[in-house]
Amino acid sequence: MKIVLAPNAFKESLTAGETARAMAQGVHRAMPDAQTVLCPMADGGDGSAEAMLAACVGRWIRRKVQGPLGDPVMGRYAWLESERTAFIEMAEVSGLRLLSPKQRNPLKTSTYGTGQLIADALDRGARRVLVGIGGSATVDCGCGMAQALGAKLLDAKGNALKSGGGALSKLARVDLSGLHPVIAKTKIEAACDVTNPLTGKQGGIQVYSPQKGATPRMLEALEAGAKNFARVVRRDLGPSVGRIPGAGAAGGLGAGLIAFLNAELRPGAELIADAVRLDERLQGASLVITGEGKIDGQTRFGKAPAEVMRRAKAAGIPCVALCGAIGDNVNKLRPIGMTSVHSICDAPMPLEHAMRNAKSLLRNAAENLIRLWLSSR
Repeated sequence: MKIVLAPNAFKESLTAGETARAMAQGVHRAMPDAQTVLCPMADGGDGSAEAMLAACVGRWIRRKVQGPLGDPVMGRYAWLESERTAFIEMAEVSGLRLLSPKQRNPLKTSTYGTGQLIADALDRGARRVLVGIGGSATVDCGCGMAQALGAKLLDAKGNALKSGGGALSKLARVDLSGLHPVIAKTKIEAACDVTNPLTGKQGGIQVYSPQKGATPRMLEALEAGAKNFARVVRRDLGPSVGRIPGAGAAGGLGAGLIAFLNAELRPGAELIADAVRLDERLQGASLVITGEGKIDGQTRFGKAPAEVMRRAKAAGIPCVALCGAIGDNVNKLRPIGMTSVHSICDAPMPLEHAMRNAKSLLRNAAENLIRLWLSSR
């Protein structure tokens, strides 16, 4: 009996890999001879690279690069040698979590370190680079990343553009003649979990910059700078990045990846599912178990468990979800492939207790689920 275990992380409690392993232990308690296929999932945000390594054969590559304010940080990315593929989470080196609230200033923060990790992967021989673009501390439209890869971004006097979103209004010319030579031969994909364009009332600059420390006055400067960036890119490079869905992700890094690296923006959960070959792993399975900390009606919008449900349905396989909490409108997941959803909490308990004991609760819930499933066959 083949059972595919494809959960997302239980946020702030268990990684996707730990969740899958706990589920497997519970399954084997009830069915010792079951063939369990562990396929941890993610949606392109924090933990995506770790999920990749848990599902595929690879390793971490660690490099010291520039942090969001230019200070050195130790970054890492997932490297799959056999596939010449790198998965880089920009939040590892350009993320908000690296700064204290007092340090957050999107006028100054830069994606330069993200570009350094991409350059390292290209030097290593990568032919495919996946970039998770969430959790950024930056609003520089990927200009720092581009400079780290050899692009020349110049002001009206021909000087190199300074770091940070505050310099975007001074961008006058883009020259990609010095860009890393391997980029043209490399497939670049960005895992994006938002659809905001770059500018405008619903643009990524206005919607997300306050989270990165932007005051109302900063917000005006950042919006004006992003509009100038879009104008210069359209004139010098061709792409019209201002209104592309997802271009506003990670402080405009989505736009920068398109403009400078000819990247493709894809929904994060879909990209991860393809990268870990989920469809291939589903072949011949009798049951799929997915899950994450909370499952509700909103899960169907870009979340990893929903992607697993859709693919299980397409393969004709029942899919059950285990979660900490079941939220509102969960029945809206049935049309996309959810057979049933179950909470791992076996009694009323404080959230802190559930998070602290998530591993044992998952084991017990998976065991009970399989016993029930076997009794119905």
